[in-house]
Amino acid sequence: MREISGDARPRLGPHVRMRPDRATGGYVLLGPETVVVLNQTGHAVLRLCDGERTVDQIVTSLVAGFDGAEEQTIRGQVHDYLARLADRNLVAL
Repeated sequence: MREISGDARPRLGPHVRMRPDRATGGYVLLGPETVVVLNQTGHAVLRLCDGERTVDQIVTSLVAGFDGAEEQTIRGQVHDYLARLADRNLVAL
């Protein structure tokens, strides 16, 4: 799994789109021969991955948006999630 730097500026990978999913009322990632159903947390992370914000800024925004969230926990989960998506070429760093 990739190591994610706090100053990386993640964005959706080439040919990857995030779209609403009528069946679930949530969102999906659509990539070449890939569909990933996102939960609310996954969507919250990916909507901030615009290539402008750093990973550290994304973590700060998420911590502020979730009452009682511990920064270290959120940081670890975001880094792990983005690394997994980057390994599948769904997120570019």
